[in-house]
Amino acid sequence: MWTPTPNPSPQGGGERSEQDQDMTKLSTATRNKLKTVSTATVATALFKRGLRVQCIQNVHALNPDAPTMVGEAFTLRYIPAREDLNTIEVFRDRGHPQRKAVEDCPPGAVLVMDSRKDPRAASAGAILVSRLQQRGVAGVVTDGGFRDAADIAKLGIPAFHQRPSAPTNLTLHHAIEINGPIACGDAPVFPGDVILGDSDGVIVIPAHLADEIADETFEMTAFEDFVAEQVAQGRSILGLYPPTDPQTPQDFAAWRAKNNR
Repeated sequence: MWTPTPNPSPQGGGERSEQDQDMTKLSTATRNKLKTVSTATVATALFKRGLRVQCIQNVHALNPDAPTMVGEAFTLRYIPAREDLNTIEVFRDRGHPQRKAVEDCPPGAVLVMDSRKDPRAASAGAILVSRLQQRGVAGVVTDGGFRDAADIAKLGIPAFHQRPSAPTNLTLHHAIEINGPIACGDAPVFPGDVILGDSDGVIVIPAHLADEIADETFEMTAFEDFVAEQVAQGRSILGLYPPTDPQTPQDFAAWRAKNNR
């Protein structure tokens, strides 16, 4: 995809600094811009910066008509359960990490769960997801599965999983850590990273890049909307996309002025 902004310098690789890990405050302006862009466009912007594994693989929206999901990551990590430590009685514990994560995930955040890409045990069910919705959480993602998937789809909160979980497999996972770095669908997720989810999937934006990615993809989206309109009217993509014809930038500027974009 073409973008009207110049290519940035690479910023991929290496460990995140303590300063970067603290940069977890998503502004209203950035949140609103990201709600208007697609995961595909964000993937292009991240790829230009050398970030190639930010898409959470093999997760799907329970309700493709739900609004675009944008929020900072609040994480929960599961490990394989050990039978003597993970009986049905563990759910009576008010400090159980799964229950605590549901009650502690901040409003506007996205609960992201590392379920080891294993849907055999439910990462959560409709009651827990409903509680997240009532608390104002922006969405929920697992690389495992949800039980009560049809009920969750009706709630309206953006929710993404691999596939439904068999209701009888309650304790194959052991919830072990809240709000630490995780892997979800092969993507690295640090607390405070910005999670974007739409009908195509879910992508992770490093927290320190959120503002510039939002600005760049907002511009990219405007241009692609212009291109789509031109193509729908019969215009050739040659010289239009990418805009190698000198007339294209002029036409784009006129389109933006007309459409207040």
